[in-house]
Amino acid sequence: MSETAVLEQLEAREGRGILEVRGLNKVYGTGEASVTAIESVDVVVQEGEFVSLVGPSGCGKTTLLRIVAGLMPATSGGAILRGQPVTGPPPELAVVFQDYSRSLLPWLTVRKNVLLPLRARKDIADKQTHVQDALSAVGLGDFGDKYPWQLSGGMQQRVAIARALAYQPEVLLMDEPFASVDAQTRAELEDLVLRVRHEFGVTVVLVTHDIDEAIYMGDRVVVLSARPSTVKQVLPVDLPRPRDQLATKAEPRFNELRAEIYGAIKGEPRTSLRDAAHPG
Repeated sequence: MSETAVLEQLEAREGRGILEVRGLNKVYGTGEASVTAIESVDVVVQEGEFVSLVGPSGCGKTTLLRIVAGLMPATSGGAILRGQPVTGPPPELAVVFQDYSRSLLPWLTVRKNVLLPLRARKDIADKQTHVQDALSAVGLGDFGDKYPWQLSGGMQQRVAIARALAYQPEVLLMDEPFASVDAQTRAELEDLVLRVRHEFGVTVVLVTHDIDEAIYMGDRVVVLSARPSTVKQVLPVDLPRPRDQLATKAEPRFNELRAEIYGAIKGEPRTSLRDAAHPG
């Protein structure tokens, strides 16, 4: 099935969220010393959709993702996965973190790192085949016997992605997964994730501070406000798929979306394309 057909199905299923964030609030501390990090956030992610979350630094994007992943409790409200409240890490969900060097065990081979979370999956009979298929999907089919420290940063992050894919999650959460690699590797990993997302049919939620990345990869971009974080704006990314690093980013509509998102983050009603292209 083409990516266009996948998106048409998403539109037809509007409102049936595989993942829902409802009235989510997160407060640290108590009394006068309390700090509200997230306030009344509502987000619905449709099955098979790719949603990008952006916002100012320190606005609570990672906190939101950790609550959705069941790694941190909400103060009130919370996340719902396939109609069930998330009270701990759900078996249908996998996470790829920014710091791949900490997520991979250096004393285990690449193959054993990818195999590690599958040990708890009794429903997967041929685990070694799943591991090899996942490594092949990320271009590391011949690197199973290597150790993480023998690989480049970009290759290590591919291992982390392969491990998540081998687990066969319904939802993949990604917390700024390309922030620690160079620009060329980042572009390669973005295209890799788009390809395997399509091949594996997984729903993806991406947290990123990079506006271009959010637009390039997403079906929708959710813009969060400064702390306490709320949903400030939700923009559909009406750009054709498959995406291309050069052609897609040269589209006039890409620049329009960039300017609108940058303006929303900065709290400005409008912003020039020149300012959006050079936010620093």
